[in-house]
Amino acid sequence: MSATASTIVARLAGIAGDAYVIADPAGLDAYAIGGIRPAAAIRPGSPAEISELIKFAVAEKLSVVPCGARTKIEMGLPPRKYDLAIDITRMDRVIAYDPGDLTLSVEPGIPLKKLSAVLAEQGQFLPLSVPFFQLATLGGTIASAVDSPLRQFYGTPRDFVLGMEFVTGDGTLAKSGGRVVKNVTGYDLHKLMIGAFGTLGVIAKINFRTFPLPRDARGFVATFRSAGAALDLRARLARSPLRPLTLDILSPGVSPIFYSDAAARIDPNPLPPGLLSPELWAFTCGFAGTEKVLARCETEVRAMAAPSGAVSISILSDRQVHAAFARKREFVPIALASSPAAVVLKVGVLPSKMNDALKEVEAAANSESLRWAALARGVGVIYVALLPDAQSDETRMRVSRASTRIQDACEKAGGQATIPWCPIDWKAGLKVWGTERGDLPLMRKLKSVFDPQGILSPGRFVGGL
Repeated sequence: MSATASTIVARLAGIAGDAYVIADPAGLDAYAIGGIRPAAAIRPGSPAEISELIKFAVAEKLSVVPCGARTKIEMGLPPRKYDLAIDITRMDRVIAYDPGDLTLSVEPGIPLKKLSAVLAEQGQFLPLSVPFFQLATLGGTIASAVDSPLRQFYGTPRDFVLGMEFVTGDGTLAKSGGRVVKNVTGYDLHKLMIGAFGTLGVIAKINFRTFPLPRDARGFVATFRSAGAALDLRARLARSPLRPLTLDILSPGVSPIFYSDAAARIDPNPLPPGLLSPELWAFTCGFAGTEKVLARCETEVRAMAAPSGAVSISILSDRQVHAAFARKREFVPIALASSPAAVVLKVGVLPSKMNDALKEVEAAANSESLRWAALARGVGVIYVALLPDAQSDETRMRVSRASTRIQDACEKAGGQATIPWCPIDWKAGLKVWGTERGDLPLMRKLKSVFDPQGILSPGRFVGGL
């Protein structure tokens, strides 16, 4: 660093106050990424303070990583350089909320659980039921672009984020979009922040469109002897007028981990016994509405399941739906807790290619004698968990061969596969961000515009951005 540690701490304290600067090694351990610990962490209380922090970092040539509750901080690659952690958890206010207009403006540090309670008082919600829900913050959820089972019906944050304020890599406080739908004009620059891992800017405020809370829910689970049969039901449902809130297909390997003690620790609501089988694939979907609507959905899905070859059919009550939904939402943390060296791939293919992708996953895992589980969303996103029983060099090589085979097959099918979660010391030998993308030169140009000095989360994102 060009400034001494004591000078840095004093300057940070001058920006946000002594109480919001962390400089002791024990406190900084919580901000480590890939074993790399920052020199200091600071908790700003306003967009203006974030701007001042970035300007100071530019002047002193310090690298910055924004973070929240740090539930997903190990996603992506470790930073090339890591001097300051900007912890936005102090910025946790609801700035403006108009239930009548279904609009919300909120700071990024608010916990998802807290925001959910605020919206529920008005019978509304945001479809951000993502992994690590009990602890995650809004800003980290948006910056990492982790999705939810609800994307089947509501889409992703790109579909309901109306606008944003963010601080760029030169300290400029920028605005994009608006607070209400009719004011959203011009370039949607804020959408570049979604999934950028803090490499383009530090999110300071987010505007959303909110949604009415769904009414009584009902779940549907059908088991099949193959992924192809379960996907046949998905195709039949897609051609029907029914619009499920969730639609996920679970491999046989999901059953053991969803009924495990690790799953119960993450979410204590128990799954109905016998709902899933370690020998069968499971098609799961959920609907919401009046009793008449739910009865129609049940009748029509039952009628579609039989010709697809369903082995069994189960209907879940409203209470059971919530327990099953929580397990699907927390698939990633449950998988990570189910192996000493879990590796989770995120595979994206066209829905028509999902069966081929799942066959390749099964072949790759079995060829390396790896336990595995997969959760496939109806829209074509598949989360694959490779669950080795040990963390050793020999295991790492088997995982590397299996994951590379899956990624290569996905690329040939016109899709993409990344590795959002894996052991820290395995990242250098795995293709964390998949095969180099054709739009990487454009991404580099954007990085140079938004972060000309390269101080924001350097090296964390695609292509070392």
